[in-house]
Formats: sequence, structure tokens, C-alpha cells
Amino acid sequence: MCEHCTRREFFGMGAAGGALLASAAWTHAWAAESPRVQPRGKSRICVIFTGTPQPTDRNWGADVTQIEPMKARLAEAEKKLGNIELLVGESRSPEETKALLEKSGPDAPVLMINVQNFALTRVVGPVLEAQRPMVFFSLPASGHDWMYAPRWHRTGHRVALLASSDYDELERALRLLRVIPMMQQTRILLIPPARGTAPACSAEEVKKHLGADVVAVEEKIFDDLITGADEAAVRAEIDAWTQGAKEIIEPTATDIEKAARVSIALDRLIEQEQADGLAIGTCMGWLSRGFPCLGFARLRDRGVPAACEGDMDSLLTMLLFQYALDQPGFQGNATFDTARNALWTAHCTAPLKMDGPDAPDAPYLLRGHSEVGGSGCVPEVQYRVGQVITRAKFVNLNTILASTGTIIEVPERAVHGCRTQIVTEVADAATMAANWSSALETEDAMTLLHRVVVYGDHMQSVRHLANLMGFEVLQEG
Repeated sequence: MCEHCTRREFFGMGAAGGALLASAAWTHAWAAESPRVQPRGKSRICVIFTGTPQPTDRNWGADVTQIEPMKARLAEAEKKLGNIELLVGESRSPEETKALLEKSGPDAPVLMINVQNFALTRVVGPVLEAQRPMVFFSLPASGHDWMYAPRWHRTGHRVALLASSDYDELERALRLLRVIPMMQQTRILLIPPARGTAPACSAEEVKKHLGADVVAVEEKIFDDLITGADEAAVRAEIDAWTQGAKEIIEPTATDIEKAARVSIALDRLIEQEQADGLAIGTCMGWLSRGFPCLGFARLRDRGVPAACEGDMDSLLTMLLFQYALDQPGFQGNATFDTARNALWTAHCTAPLKMDGPDAPDAPYLLRGHSEVGGSGCVPEVQYRVGQVITRAKFVNLNTILASTGTIIEVPERAVHGCRTQIVTEVADAATMAANWSSALETEDAMTLLHRVVVYGDHMQSVRHLANLMGFEVLQEG
């Protein structure tokens, strides 16, 4: 696909290409040879209420006026999320806990809800022994058991504590717990070379740590999909992008047609390979066929993360956020303005539906790519000023770099840097810049530079997810 690099560079064996195909894992991991996956089923989660409901006017514990609304909120969340199946039961002994775990299946994570003082600590043993990821939801005054959850985590168990009176936290618990089984069913497509930290670029390591399959796509497969793109679908894609744009600035009709054709081809590739995510390592060499930036935006809006420049760390970050939040991520380059205590993020592809798939599109312009003389067609998305964001990157398959900020500026028309830009006020830009990517042992620019932005302050969810999946969190800035 890359018309400006050698075959050796294309397959990631050049000096900057990393070690993508150096291991045996990649000598056979091609989409054409890898079996297709069946459509993903629902992720089962075991929900266990522990102990006996307490009187409404005394004792440490939860009463029926609290338990019934919790059960109703769980049922509501199960219906709303659509891709989980809850097995709900009660336990007053380790034996009853073990029976519920066996009924839920060997891979089901667990949501424990205590309703009697010290009941959970008496029955939790089988969950800890099985090393199942567990969220412990604890209402105020429902017992003293909550204080053991952090201790279990410190001894190596994958436990997250949600101590709250807010029943909506039950949905958050289910969202976080479903990430693990969803990752285990994930199929990722890669057009080499991969970029990023060495573990993230290894299909074997990704499978070992997350359970996801990574398969490479041969160049000819995608070439044929571009050539054979359905003309009616291409025309509809052109109409959708041009009619929705606030303004079309540099792109010609030919530029837009090429980008729309690639978008349709990407959509077809995902459908054909039954894939859940995509990384393309050669996108900067695609101009003569059409840039993938419009297609990447469409995929992300549909809940299919797509990473530029083969960045596997960013792709895995987007997958984690997509599964936990049902929100797409904006992968971009960082640049600082310490005079304003600000961090910019900029890239030439960005989703329109940052609030989620059912939200309206953000306003956008159609622009030429900023780094290739204004040629091609990419979206310049104008995100919401005043919006709080979380900026993160999952690196080395064991650490999440994360921070928050607030969008304080979005240009009316971008000049320097990539087209979609946000300027965010952060806690301490000078310190953040001085310590940027200090956790990474690499000189690769893209690995150091990229972060993924999502709408909202999700630092608590990031920490809970890290506890459940055995990762570390490094707060930047």
C-alpha cells in the first residue's frame, strides 16, 4: 500500500519499523489464514448479594428498600448495555459462592454486593481463590467489609471498590467488568508495520495479556477492496461528508471521491474479517489512492477503533475506552504552551460522535492533509469548548498514562499542525512537558507523542479498570 517505501520498510523490518514480523507469531498471523470469528455473544457477569437483608431501622447492613432498587438498576443496565448477561444470586456461605461461580462459567467476572456486616468477607474466598476480577459495591453503612477490598488488591487480587450511595455506580461496575471478556473476544486487523511499545506490537503478547487476536492484512486484499468498492455506496459516502460539512476548503472532487472510496473499503474490510479494531501502519503513503482519515472517523463513530500510523498502544487504549464507556477516542499528537498552562492535541483524523454513537455529529470542515501540501481530504472536527476530557495511553500492556483537562480553544480553521485541534488547560503544563513519556524506554516519535482523548473525566474509571486488569496508572502532569 505504501508507494513511498520499500517492501522491507512496509513489513516493518526497516530501522524505524520495530520488530513486528521478527517473531514467529507474525509469520502465520495473516487474516487470510486466520479463522473468522463468530459474532460476539453477550459477556456474562456473576452478581452476588452476600448475607441476609437487615431491618430498616437498625444494624449495619442493607434492607429490602435498598436491595430491590439495586436489583432493578442492574436489570435496567443489563437491558441498556445490551451485550452483557447477568447471573444474579445470593450467597451466605463459601459453598453457595462456589456454586454461583460454577453456574456463571469459568471466565465470568464478579460483582459482589454486601447486605450484611462481614457477610462478604465470610463468603468471598472462592472468588479470590479463582483469581476472578471482582468489583465490590458497598452502600454506606452496609457493613465494614469494604475496608478489605484495598487490602486484597495490594496482595495481588484484581479487585476494585465502589463505595457509594449512587446506584448508577452499578452500571459503571458492569461496564468495567465487561471489558475483560470483550477484550478476550476481540479481533484486531493490522496493515503492517506496527508502531508502539514492543509488547503492544507482539501478537503473542497481546493475546497473552488481553486475550485479543491480532492478524495482519495483506496489501492486495485492501487494494482489491478499494478497486471494487460499490459505486452507489461511494456516492452516498461523498454526499454524506459534503452535505454535512460546514465548509469544503482545499479538497477537490477527486480528493473527496478517493477518500470516500477508501472509507467504503475500510467498512467492507471490517465486515469481511469480522473485526473489532484496525491499525494501519502505512497511511501516510496512501495519498495517490486516497487517505483513510474519513474512513477512520466513520469506524470510530460506529464503535470500531481505528489507529493511525500503526500505533498499537493507541488502538488498545481506544478499545479499552470503547468497551468501558461506549465512546470513541481522538488519537493525536501533543504540543505544549506553558505560557497558557495548556496542552494541544492535534491529528488529521477524528471521530464526529465523541459523546457516543447516538449523539449528534460535531461540526466539521473538509480539509486537505496538513503535512502533504494540502492534498487529499480529511476532517477538521470542531470539538466543544468547555468540555472536560481524559487523555490517556495504554503502554507496554501494563501501564496507563492518564490525565485530565478542559478544552479552552478550538480554531475556526487550523493552520499549523494537524487539522483537528483542541487546546486544553491542564493541571501543570510545565511539569507535564518535562516528564512527558518518561515511563517509556524508546526514541520512536509516534510512541512518545500520541495520546487518546475521550470526553469526560474518567480518572476513577481508569483506576478501577487498572485494578481489575492488573495494570498500573501513571497520572501525567
